Formats: sequence, C-alpha cells, structure tokens
Amino acid sequence: MHWSDKIAQEIIRRRPDKEEYVCAAGISPSGSIHIGNFRDIATSLFVTKALRRQGKKARLLFSWDEYDRFRKVPVNVAKIERPQGEKPWEEYIGCSYVDVPNPFDDGCPNYAKHFEKEFEDAMERFGIQMDYRYQAQMNRSGKYAQHVITALKKRGEIFDILDSFRTQAAKEGEREAYYPVSIYCPHCGKDTTKILSLSEDCTVAEYECACGYRGTFDFTKDFHCKLAWKIDWPMRWMYEEVDFEPGGKDHASPGGSYDTSRVIAKKIYDYEAPVFQGYEFIGIKGATGKMSGSSGLNLTPDTLLSLYQPEMILWLYAKSEPTKAFDFCFDDGILRQYFEFDKQYNDFLAGAGDEFLNTVMANCLREEEGGGYRRIQTVPMSLLVQLGSVVDFNIPMLETVFEKIGQPFTYEQFKDRLDRAKYWLEQCSPENVNRLRSCRSWEAYESFSEEEKKEIALLHDYIAKGGYSLDELNQELYAIPKQVMGELGDPKELKKIQGQFFKNVYKLLIDKEKGPRLYLFLYAIDPGKYVNLLDFSTPMTEEEKKPAPKEAPAEEEKRHVEYGDPDPVEPVKDQIVLEDFAKLDMRVCRILKCAEIRKSHSCYKLTLFDGLKERVIVSSIKSYYTPEEMVGKKIIVLANLQPARFSGVTSEGMLLAATNNACGCQVIFVDDIVPEGTRIC
Repeated sequence: MHWSDKIAQEIIRRRPDKEEYVCAAGISPSGSIHIGNFRDIATSLFVTKALRRQGKKARLLFSWDEYDRFRKVPVNVAKIERPQGEKPWEEYIGCSYVDVPNPFDDGCPNYAKHFEKEFEDAMERFGIQMDYRYQAQMNRSGKYAQHVITALKKRGEIFDILDSFRTQAAKEGEREAYYPVSIYCPHCGKDTTKILSLSEDCTVAEYECACGYRGTFDFTKDFHCKLAWKIDWPMRWMYEEVDFEPGGKDHASPGGSYDTSRVIAKKIYDYEAPVFQGYEFIGIKGATGKMSGSSGLNLTPDTLLSLYQPEMILWLYAKSEPTKAFDFCFDDGILRQYFEFDKQYNDFLAGAGDEFLNTVMANCLREEEGGGYRRIQTVPMSLLVQLGSVVDFNIPMLETVFEKIGQPFTYEQFKDRLDRAKYWLEQCSPENVNRLRSCRSWEAYESFSEEEKKEIALLHDYIAKGGYSLDELNQELYAIPKQVMGELGDPKELKKIQGQFFKNVYKLLIDKEKGPRLYLFLYAIDPGKYVNLLDFSTPMTEEEKKPAPKEAPAEEEKRHVEYGDPDPVEPVKDQIVLEDFAKLDMRVCRILKCAEIRKSHSCYKLTLFDGLKERVIVSSIKSYYTPEEMVGKKIIVLANLQPARFSGVTSEGMLLAATNNACGCQVIFVDDIVPEGTRIC
C-alpha cells in the first residue's frame, strides 16, 4: 500500500463521519518559492487524492503566510536599487510581506503578491488546484479576532505549555510579561512593539514600539496584529478544521513546532491536532544540505519545469517515502530518471504495474476533464539529447534522423521534451554540446600515424562521393580500419584500432575524443559542412597557420590556504558554573553586508542584523571566505563583548568559528530557519 493511502486511512479512522476532509500546506512568500518547499504541497496533494480514491470528499488548502514579518532581504532583491528618496530594503525588516514594496516591475501590488503569482502560475502548469488562503486578508478582516482574544485570555496557560518544551528555566517575571501576539505599529509598520498592559477583559492593550510610538490597541476593532507562530498554526487548524498537514523534519523533531502546537490546539482551542507527516529535505545531485534561497540554491518549480515534465517532478515525490531524501539531477542522472519514469509509465499503461506503482502514477499523472489521464509521449530523453546535439535541434532534421534509425517519432510526439533536452544540454551539460570546427585541425592530424592519416583520407573520399544509406555508412566506418590495417586475428586488437579511428575523427571535427554515435552524426549533418575538415590534400591556409587562441589563464584564486596536520587536542579548561555561561549573550545574526577593509590583509567588516538592530563586527576570515559566500548567511555572534577597534573599525562582537591547522578557520553557520536574535543557550 502506498504511504498516502495509509495516511488517508488514519484520517478517516479519526473522523469517520466528516463530510469533507481538509489537507493543508503553507508557505511564507519570503522570496521565490524553492522546490524544497514544494514537498509540502506534493505530500498534501497525494493524501487528498488518496482520500478521494477511498470515496471521500477532500480539498487541498494552501495558506500564504504573507502576514509574517519580513526577516531578510534576498540576494536578488538586494541588487535592485530603491528609487531616489525611498528607504532601503533593510528598513522594511519587521514589516509584513504585504507591506513591503514589490521590487519588480510586473504590476503586482506588493512584495508578497509578486512571489505568490510566480508560484501560483507554476502550479497551473502542474494542473494542481488549491483553495488559497491569504493570511494578511484573513487577519486584517477580523476573522481571527475572537481567537486572538482567546489566546490573550489564556496567555498564562500558553506560556506554561511553551515553557514545558524549553530546557532553560523561565526568569522571574517572564510569565507575567508574556503576550502571544505581535502588533504591527501604525507609525513605522513594523512588529517591533511591546505590550505594556492589557485590560482585564483582554481586549485593549497599551503598547510602545521601538520607533518611539506609543498607542492603544483594541483587539475587537483593530486587526493589524498576528499571533506568534506556535499559536497561530494551531488556531488555524481549528478555524479551517484541518485533518492533515505535513512539515519539514525540523517541525517534526521531538519537542519541535508540531509537538508544541498540538498541545496548544487541544488545551487552548479544544481541537485535536491534524495527522502530521514529517518529511526530508530535497537535494541536488552534486550539492549537499537542504535547499535554501539564502544559500543561492534557489530552484523554483518553474525553473525545474524547464528540465522535468510536471508529471516527472510529482513522480519523484510520489515514489519516495516523505521521510526519504532524493535528488533532482543536473548531471546525466536526469537521463536515467527519464528512462526509469518512461519504463514505469509504460508498465502502468500496459497494466503490468503492481499496486504501489499504480498508486504512484495515479498521484503524479494529470487528470483530464473528460476522465482519464493526460497522455505522455515517452520519446527517450537520452536520444533527444544525443540526436538534438547532432542536428542543432533542427526539427525537420530530427524527424528525418528518427525515421532513418527506425524510430519514426514526429514533432508532435517529442515537442514536450525537446526544449527540456536542449535546456539541459546547454545549461547543465555544455561540455557535451557538439560544435564543428571552423577550419582543419592540423595539430591533431600531424599527431596521427601514416596508417591513421590514410584512414581519414578514405573516410573523406567516401563522404565526398555520397550516395550511401545510414546502414552503409555505419558499416563503412568499421570497415575502413580493417581496409588499412588488413585482417587482424585478434578481435580485441581490431576493436582497439576501430576505437582509435573514431577518436581521431571526433578530434578533427569537434576537438573532442568522444561524441554522439559517429554514423548518426555524420549522416545527420550536411556533409558540405564538415567534409573539408577531413581533407588534408591541400596546403595549410593562412587562417590555419595562425596560432590557435590560447585559453585565458585561470584566475588566481583569491584565497590560498595551506592545511596541515590537526593541532594537538587541548585539555578542557577549568570548570565554570552555569551563571558564568549565562553572562555570555550569544545570538543568531544575519550577515547583511561583507566588505573588505582598506589596508587589511585578513579582516572583513561584517554588517549584521541581530534581531533588534544592525551591528558591525570585524573578523579575520578574509583568507577563507569571499564576501559573496558570507552575505545572507546566519552566524552566531558573542553580542555582549566589549567593543574594540580593529583596522580602524569598531567591532561590536565576535563571531564563532572553529580554527585548526587541519581546516583553517571555519565559521559556524546556522540553519536559515532559525530567526535572527535567537539566543544560544
């Protein structure tokens, strides 16, 4: 049984008489939605389909968490200059996403809507229909007002629940000062507010903002506020009657967001938390770690649709257990994935699939309005890449070559994959693009033996004469070495000589020792474009006498670090008491800027956001990192270290790093999910 069907059975068991089941997913439009987040939608989509297969009514609910605070400026947005007189992007940190201007000239009214539209358009290409909820609208319309007041009335209970999941004991007065809601300041638009007092009926608050504004907030009339995440999540479960929602493994960890929110849902909102499924993050073959926009690895569904058909993307998710990681491939692994998909799809069509395979296909294939599934033409992707590179993706020529090799695919059959094959070849595997030389390669030719030169002459004469079929050309390519070298008794030796002949032809035509199947290559391309490259019967031309342009020397690496044997392990220092450690204010900071310091050979000036304000530190990591590698990353900083001046810059703290002769200086980076200002304890 497929994992989605098992989850569906559990959902039905818990609420057997429910009229319509709700499977939820949600994303914050902090930037372009990357394919790692897409597992949220795919997992809920498959469970929704499983419920429908079991005869139940179900819908897929998607929440745009657009009322969350703007936490960071993505790299691509930071490069866009603000209009003269407008405040810089960093000054919007703390505002809701819908209150940040749209960086792009596309007509969308705000930052959130740009990224929402980008993602929703991609979902249309998948054929995925979702019931969208826009949380700024939901909050600002007052739909959650009574539930916010409920949280305020039960704030002591909420604090106790949150505190029960913490390892550090609460400080005196912390419970009394806790409020589970953030107010967006009407003056600066940010959530940098602090509630000073609350009326006895928990409907009116006095508050002040970090910008200096003070005001009164009536929760029955004013709705520019938002519950904290671990309260907001279970409140929305209750409001939407959610039956299932997945989440990343960080949410699924013991004591994580789901465990906490499940208790809050029951004790505060009297709602049984939905069935939950944690999932692993998605990787890219050749890269490590989870996919993240901050790391520069920001692959959107729309980008992947340039490589994969939508059914294939869903297939990769559907055939893998949510707790199992898998890779999207940029190397030739993608060709193997296409091959595997085609085999399973054809088995499914032939009725040869088992229960698991049939469910996988039912989950990933696009349903047609009249019934059945959208038909996929399984033209081999590897063949499209190979032949496409041969004929420069000329459609009539491709059809001709397909026909001549006995696989008469037409454009109507391969059009859905043709652009994807070309995109992969040019963007992901440019070294495999085959381009004919502009003139003869005398350098390669002169390195051949006399017998090898004779082979090239025979091939030239055969091509120039013409009148051969594809099969005849293939036979001739294997016959020429035998014609020159005579019959050889050892088949292995003959195969070796034939292989070298093929390499020599490739060298003369495309400056490589390997290429597409040679007989197809020579047959598909107009002989007039390459036959002269095989003719060395005339003297070298003036153009050919010119020295070949030398490749530009590789740019010297900016940093060159010699690593050696590990340092001796030092003994543990004298013991300290917990109070000594508590004096250290270590917190998570985001690097906004990383600049070189004039006349400093080892130091960078790092501008950070520590959750409250910007601060500057100086760090001697120049030999190990480039500025581009640092900007946008989150690090741990000792924030209450007494300021000191280095290289003429005042440093307000020190970052944490590991230093050893075996590895140099390695900065300790923090996962992007951890908010700025989070204490390390």
